[in-house]
Amino acid sequence: MSETQTVKEPTPPAKESQGSQVIREIMAGNAVISVLAVVVALVIGGILIAVTDPRVTAAAGYFFADPAATLSAIWSSVSEAYGALWRGATYDPTARTWQGQLGIFETLTFATPLILSGLAVTLAFRAGLFNIGAQGQIILGATFAGAVGFGMHLPPAIHLPAVILAGAIGGAIWGGIAGFLKARTGAHEVIVTIMLNYIAISLVLYLLKNQLKDPNSTNPISPQMDGNAVFPLLLGPNFRVHAGLIVAILAVIGVAWLLNRSTLGFEYRAIGANPKAARTAGMLVSRGYITVMLISGALAGLAGVAQIAGTEKSLDSEIAGSIGFDAITVALLGRSKPWGTFFAALLFGAFKAGGTSMAVNADVSIDIVAVVQSLIVLFIAAPPLIRSIFRIKAARREGASA
Repeated sequence: MSETQTVKEPTPPAKESQGSQVIREIMAGNAVISVLAVVVALVIGGILIAVTDPRVTAAAGYFFADPAATLSAIWSSVSEAYGALWRGATYDPTARTWQGQLGIFETLTFATPLILSGLAVTLAFRAGLFNIGAQGQIILGATFAGAVGFGMHLPPAIHLPAVILAGAIGGAIWGGIAGFLKARTGAHEVIVTIMLNYIAISLVLYLLKNQLKDPNSTNPISPQMDGNAVFPLLLGPNFRVHAGLIVAILAVIGVAWLLNRSTLGFEYRAIGANPKAARTAGMLVSRGYITVMLISGALAGLAGVAQIAGTEKSLDSEIAGSIGFDAITVALLGRSKPWGTFFAALLFGAFKAGGTSMAVNADVSIDIVAVVQSLIVLFIAAPPLIRSIFRIKAARREGASA
């Protein structure tokens, strides 16, 4: 006679409350992960500031005799550095005049070209393309805008719009080349855009030594922009923030509408998600690659306009600085969303504005700011690392298997 065995069923896991589930999903969201990545980068940056401070090094020599002195030196070093960074980027309570509050306005000035170039990278990302050529597109946009700005004399109501249009066309041409080669030959946009960056740098150097050179200067630099061809200052001559910021905000609104409300934006998102499925659904993938790179290049060209018609007022070989490469970081931090890119550009604009203040007022190397920016990129690119540090579980997706 066989014995019957009783099989004990496993106890089902306790059902998670609705409130806890909502909180977990919020904490696992992209926005929170981005914020936590910035926090971790700032913490590591603070450690580097403390380690490189001579006062901390001196106090650490007698740490076991007086540990409080070492901790006090660390706190003073980090708080002074980040305090100077904050005051230089936002608000300085020690300044008693309106003119003394340069921080937030310098942040907006630095952020303006970053917003436009970040949107250029973001839009290409959403269509499945990695546009590393924002640097070259900025240079071409600034070159086209400069040729109209200092090479022509037009009425005020016409000159500045002509400069803006010329800059957008210059960037669109340079971005469109990469899009055309991707669509027609399958050439990888990363390689093409990198090569176009080098061509743009060499081209502008040639022009600055020949056709666009200022005859009154021995340096490879262009003449000054015509007074009618520059962005008006929004807050008077004491602040550098200019009307290019308005153009950047309008561009954010336009790109957000394009991606989320228009048929063309739907096609871009479909192509970025699965080009084969989009082609099967009847979408013209090749046309999508060309048009998205044209628009992306135009946005980067507007960043070049913000440089030459907003802050620099003349064309030189360093007109783009590191904006084109910072734009990639801004787009990553913004999670390839227009408004996320906007706020990420403000953050990096604050780093640029506050970094100088930190170097001057706290005697901290400005390279620390670059290290913090690099760490942000590292942590943004590795969300599982952030989740493991803060013990955040990934949000369950609807329909996922148990």
